[in-house]
Amino acid sequence: MRAWTVLDQVRTPDGLLELRQRAADDFLITVDGRVLMNSRAHRSEVGLARLGCRGLEGPVPVVLIGGLGMGYTLRAALDCLPADARVVVAELNPCVRQWCEGPLAALTANAARDPRVEIRIEDVAQTIAAAGGESRFAAILLDLYEGPGTGDLRDHPLYGRTILRAIRRAIAPGGRLAVWSEEPSAAYERNLRATGFEVMRRRLGRGGLRHAVYLATAMAAVPTSGRPT
Repeated sequence: MRAWTVLDQVRTPDGLLELRQRAADDFLITVDGRVLMNSRAHRSEVGLARLGCRGLEGPVPVVLIGGLGMGYTLRAALDCLPADARVVVAELNPCVRQWCEGPLAALTANAARDPRVEIRIEDVAQTIAAAGGESRFAAILLDLYEGPGTGDLRDHPLYGRTILRAIRRAIAPGGRLAVWSEEPSAAYERNLRATGFEVMRRRLGRGGLRHAVYLATAMAAVPTSGRPT
């Protein structure tokens, strides 16, 4: 087995972000030595995009993807969407865009340079907060380094109730939210239901890690309760 070669490394607030390679189609993205993405294992990313993008309504669907990664979610979304669709990608790290337009481009038929795609170097929470009115999304896909997890998520900046209310405002009628998670998260499911979403959890394929995809649609009215949840 060939050793990994570090192609690039960038210091980020989350730690040292690295792109590694050991064969033409074998790449890793790591942070502080922890594997975030593997080019040979991306079934859940593709499943996330397919669940989030298939059958979207509207004359010109506009989809938001939080997190570019290796571009597999973006590629699968483009393959599901009509030719006149638009995809906005919010990515925190400029180096990830450079990798997807450079050494990783062949993995996704250069999805990052597709004319339907706009990549914004910003926090996806900022993109969501700015949406609304005429600039709403047919779907929002969150494919971030870390999914919801199993801790207390009520006030989480990306999976808590405040941002879920903002997501409701940012999604067009009939639209949906799709979220990748390392494992099932009962706390996230509670947050979704408490903020007016109907939610399904899907596990794609068999065996391997327990990655989950949450697919949520907004209910007509936000549920109310006489006691806090």
